[in-house]
Amino acid sequence: MTQPVPMAEVWRGEFLESIHRGHAVICDASGEIVEAWGDPEAVILPRSSIKMIQGLPLIESGAAEAAGLTDEQIGLACASHGGAPIHTDRVKSWLADIGLTDDDLRCGAQPPTDTRTRHAMIRADEKPCQCHNNCSGKHTGFLTLTKHLGAGPEYVDIDHPVQVAVKEAFETMTGQTSPGYGIDGCSAPNFASSLHGIARAMALFAAADEDGPSVRQRAAARLARCMRTYPELVAGEGRACTELMRAMEGRVTIKTGAEAVFTAIIPEKKLGIALKIVDGSPRGSECAITSLLVRLGVLDPNHPAAKKFREPPIVNWRGTTTGFIRPAGEFV
Repeated sequence: MTQPVPMAEVWRGEFLESIHRGHAVICDASGEIVEAWGDPEAVILPRSSIKMIQGLPLIESGAAEAAGLTDEQIGLACASHGGAPIHTDRVKSWLADIGLTDDDLRCGAQPPTDTRTRHAMIRADEKPCQCHNNCSGKHTGFLTLTKHLGAGPEYVDIDHPVQVAVKEAFETMTGQTSPGYGIDGCSAPNFASSLHGIARAMALFAAADEDGPSVRQRAAARLARCMRTYPELVAGEGRACTELMRAMEGRVTIKTGAEAVFTAIIPEKKLGIALKIVDGSPRGSECAITSLLVRLGVLDPNHPAAKKFREPPIVNWRGTTTGFIRPAGEFV
């Protein structure tokens, strides 16, 4: 088995203090590996990095059209948002549109990760609800599909029609039979695959056409477009997904997942990326994905967002710059 390779270095003064190692794959739509680092066949749980795959049945089934979903709502269905009003107001409105409420969600209540919103709620002595959960958009999409199918309310159960459809989409897009699943932070099943398979899936999204011949191709193209059209809904202000997609001016779709996973969809090159930092550190995965986007020529290395996530300074409590993070080895 190929070992993970250094992808990001942490320096303090003249000393290399830490190294983040990982695996990464760049793949084309035929399933061929264009470039790889570490072990492309390493099996991971992709976590939230594949929400666009989980969103395929929402469109393919006709549920999105029947519910009259907007492009904003499609983007929100693929989000790991910060729980700011720009996110929660839309989730609540969407739930109302389909005749459901916060109680119908199964993702669990989560304090907002958006700092301003969290502090405002603390001052007002307000408790978070499930709409504040970073996955509430995805779950509202699941509920929309559930209602369209006339299925039962426990849509996160592994044998529920929604999750059966998600598994089919995941295995078809990755080209692999999933060896199993874990339960994600939002209580939905998260199917495992190799990084090669996940990168292949992202490349299929990259090659998809909204005027294409198949329902799946049209659905994939729309999902990816909606994400990069509304980057503020996919994550939130200050977040890597939002800032980097803005920096690339709608040309590339990227999505992070817990435990330092990242995916990217690059339509102009018809390439997909899957990346995993093995120690689970987001600072490592953010540096690495930014470096790959620069490497492929779709992100200007001098853009402030690229510098923020590729070569961020380390600043102490006094405001003194004590070190920096930078790409390692082949990622330089």
